[in-house]
Amino acid sequence: MPRVITRRALLGAGAVAALAARRAEAHAVLIKSSPPARAVLRQPPRRVELTFNERLEPAYSSLSVWSAAGVQVDARDAGVDPADPRRLAVGMPDIPPGEYTVRFRVLSVDGHVVDSRFVFTVRPAAARPAP
Repeated sequence: MPRVITRRALLGAGAVAALAARRAEAHAVLIKSSPPARAVLRQPPRRVELTFNERLEPAYSSLSVWSAAGVQVDARDAGVDPADPRRLAVGMPDIPPGEYTVRFRVLSVDGHVVDSRFVFTVRPAAARPAP
C-alpha cells in the first residue's frame, strides 16, 4: 500500500508542476500591429492598433505613441475594443515625418503583464519635380 500512495503522490505532484509551468508561460503575445513594427510609412497612421493572442483587462492596459523628442503624440484615447477584447487601439492626429515609438503595457486575463515597445517611421513626402 505505501508504494501505491507514493506513486499517486508523485503523479499528482508531476501534474501540478506541469500545470504550473504551463501557466507561468502563458501571457498576452502581440500577434499583429498596424502599423507594423519598423514600418516606414508614406503617410501618418490615423490609428495604432495592436492585436494580442488573448483577452486583455481594459482597466490595466495602456497604449501610447511618442516622438523621437519624447513627446506623447497620440490622441490619448487608448482603449480595449469592446467587440474584440484582444485588440487595443489609440487614435492619431496628423504627425510630421519622423520616428515614433509605440509603447504598450497590457494585463491579460490570466494575470500576466507584458510591457514592450516598437518603432515606426513616417517619411517625408517626396518632392515633386518642377514643371
